[in-house]
Amino acid sequence: MANPDIIAYFYKNRAVLVWAWCSLNDMVKNIILWVVIAVVLMSVFNNFGTRSTDRSDGSISYSQFLDSVKAGQVQQVVIDEHNITGKMQTGEKFKTYAPDDRYLVTDLLENGVEVKAKPPEEPSMLMTLLMSFGPILLLIAVWVFFMRQMQGGGGGRGGAMGFGKSKARMLEQDQNKITFADVAGCDEAKEEVAEMVDFLKDPAKYQKLGGNVPRGALMVGPPGTGKTLLARAIAGEAKVPFFTISGSDFVEMFVGVGASRVRDMFEQAKKHAPCIIFIDEIDAVGRSRGAGLGGGNDEREQTLNQLLVEMDGFEGHEGIIVIAATNRADVLDKALLRPGRFDRQVDVGLPDIRGREQILNVHMKKVPAADNVIVKYIAQGTPGFSGADLANLINEAALFAARNNKRVVDMSDLEKAKDKLIMGVERHSMVMDEKEKKMTAYHEAGHAIVGKLVPEHDPVYKVSIMPRGRALGVTMFLPEKDQYSASKQKLDSMISSLYGGRIAEEQIFGWEQVSTGAQNDIERATELARNMVTKWGLSRRLGPLSYGEEDGEVFLGHSVTQNKSIAEGTAVTINEEVRKIIDQNYQRSEQILKDNEDILHTMAEALMKYETIDKYQLEDLMDRKPVREPQGWDDTPPPADKVKPDEKDKSDEKKGDSSIDGATEQG
Repeated sequence: MANPDIIAYFYKNRAVLVWAWCSLNDMVKNIILWVVIAVVLMSVFNNFGTRSTDRSDGSISYSQFLDSVKAGQVQQVVIDEHNITGKMQTGEKFKTYAPDDRYLVTDLLENGVEVKAKPPEEPSMLMTLLMSFGPILLLIAVWVFFMRQMQGGGGGRGGAMGFGKSKARMLEQDQNKITFADVAGCDEAKEEVAEMVDFLKDPAKYQKLGGNVPRGALMVGPPGTGKTLLARAIAGEAKVPFFTISGSDFVEMFVGVGASRVRDMFEQAKKHAPCIIFIDEIDAVGRSRGAGLGGGNDEREQTLNQLLVEMDGFEGHEGIIVIAATNRADVLDKALLRPGRFDRQVDVGLPDIRGREQILNVHMKKVPAADNVIVKYIAQGTPGFSGADLANLINEAALFAARNNKRVVDMSDLEKAKDKLIMGVERHSMVMDEKEKKMTAYHEAGHAIVGKLVPEHDPVYKVSIMPRGRALGVTMFLPEKDQYSASKQKLDSMISSLYGGRIAEEQIFGWEQVSTGAQNDIERATELARNMVTKWGLSRRLGPLSYGEEDGEVFLGHSVTQNKSIAEGTAVTINEEVRKIIDQNYQRSEQILKDNEDILHTMAEALMKYETIDKYQLEDLMDRKPVREPQGWDDTPPPADKVKPDEKDKSDEKKGDSSIDGATEQG
């Protein structure tokens, strides 16, 4: 099509073209735009570059042209640099291309040819500039384009020249829908931050009495306990803007960028005050200073210095509350934790049974639940779970229900999800021969019998010889209530049950057939015994002293653990005491299995038959009764004896600190 036809075509279909252009995403638009620019520039260069030498109709060769001139057949010529056009004596027009021939004009004049010449066409000033600087401008444009893509596109604060701009994302009041109703399982933490919400709503209430709201709050707790969610809930309750950024977003390869981003973040926050700044994983930028190389000139320390000044320096920021979250408060700089910066530290710990029930109720609202679902029972069976773990449990249960084409999530789906998270995924593809399967059955039966008969041990939850994760079999113990400490008797019972599997193998198959399956059991039992002697003061011979105390130091931004040297004689005594505890519990476990060998055989047979037995089948075995069939959850609510009475919840009060987990697994 000719140029007018092309223009008419685009004008006629302009609506369709506009719709197609709007439907493209930004990336495609950018690519098309730059392709069009490149095509236009190429056409400009071609038009003003070397001209085409193609000959069309009427062209003659230069030798023919000279012969015609000498023969007197040429009437006139027009010379335009190397291009020659003219007219024959017969009136016929011609054109040709002339090389650098210095005698051409002389020959034309001698043969009576009328000669005309055109001056060379000089380009305009604009075209001269375009041809001179066009390639450079094109390279700059391409560089800017790629820099915008690497910096997140869009220009502005994230563009090629926005290195020093803050990467904090802001949520307006109407965008943040999270409130305290969406946060469960941390009532004490919500009470700690409630007055921040009250201050943001009514600051005059505190200011007229000379009181100041805390400038900052540091949320400390294990991963998945809801620190970020609680910070968003504070902003959602107070109806104020919420700036969120990660500690790692401040630190870049360019020195000074982090400090610039801190300044820019607080400048943006002042424009939207009152507001909340939330810094997640602040330990990435707030580690103790003075431990790295190069003094205080490295990028991270400069960023921290700027953050300290902005939080409580020469200039106050009224109405700006800084909330930070970390699970490594021990490595933070002391200047960051002092009053005036982070005035209070909010502990967001793992939820107790009531908290787990509240969290499960929040997440159960998102899925259709069957009538037989009792959240209280799931909460009792998940000690040590964080809020993120419980959310994952509900999600896994929904996936189980979807795979089975169910319309609702019932109790069996929740039980399967809990077993998967606690014990691992069942490995149906792993095939064990009969001998190895039988040895695994006796091994797990030994764990269960000893754990059932020693005092103060957690009740048996399930025994399985189905391979899960890296274990060939699993014996799972779950406490009836949340536990915060453990007695010496309980620790001894745990060591006895850990050796139950190995002793059962030796008792049934003989010493020569003992397998390597007890490796993890031996490691855990030895660690428990050593902690009893060196940390918890449970050895009469060594007394209530701590041996091998760990000193945490910070070097190059990392926490380094060093063990204090122990005298050789003391180390020997420690090993003797550890060996004494192990021997006593090993002998007790061995005697229990000898006295109950008949139960050991029947339990192993039940495991060979069912692969997994629950606590109700285990009770039948321990009472030497016939084993009932496995009882699954149906569409009716579970019997009342499966739900613990409310009085059990009163035992959730904290008794003290302990490093003993709520749920134990032996395999």
